[in-house]
Amino acid sequence: MTQLSDYRVLSFDVYGTLVDWEGGILAAIQPTLDKNNAQFSRKHLLTIYHELEREQQTKTPEMPYHQLLTTLLPQFASRLGLAAPSQEECNQFGESVGSWPAFPDTVDALKCLSKHYKLVVLSNVDRASFAKTNAGSLEGFPFDLIITAQDVGSYKPDLRNFEYMLKAVKSTFDIEPSRVLQTAQSQFHDHHPASKIGIKSAWIERPGASMGNLSDNIYDWRFDTMGDMAKAIGAGQ
Repeated sequence: MTQLSDYRVLSFDVYGTLVDWEGGILAAIQPTLDKNNAQFSRKHLLTIYHELEREQQTKTPEMPYHQLLTTLLPQFASRLGLAAPSQEECNQFGESVGSWPAFPDTVDALKCLSKHYKLVVLSNVDRASFAKTNAGSLEGFPFDLIITAQDVGSYKPDLRNFEYMLKAVKSTFDIEPSRVLQTAQSQFHDHHPASKIGIKSAWIERPGASMGNLSDNIYDWRFDTMGDMAKAIGAGQ
């Protein structure tokens, strides 16, 4: 298959691709930084956060994402040399997921793409957190299938998440794996593992993004934004 129009399903990473994951994390940590009168570069904060998140997801793959965030804040503060946050601060950090903003091009792009594809969510968050996002910044968009890490019992880049998605797509829509296109920003969480089981991918690079980047970029198509991908589909590429 050499054209985007050959595919029937887009499997989306959400946070980082459709929703501003990095901006959401930075906004959620800001009260803790303010309380400590601390300032760090965006890159430093995101590098530490991504490292801690990856370690915790590997250690506790069954832990729902909002609980995982609650667990991460004390570790995050400690690595930054800050005072230990209160339980209330930790809870607020965990609950912040539902308020992270969608990228400005996301909802219109999804509406356009839904005319051509089944749209599937394959996210590392939990069901409740995604429901809040979907009702909030994603404006209640009606995805055709929603799969979270909580449903699978593991976090991407675990291959089980992708295998689970392919089986669900086959049983729900009777669509073969060769017609599924993984659509995501993160090379670490999505493109590299997807390629290991033969899933083609569209890289939504989101210029300026850093979490999930790797030195080796794997992809079959590349766009800066979801809006750019929707335009390419509309133009028949």
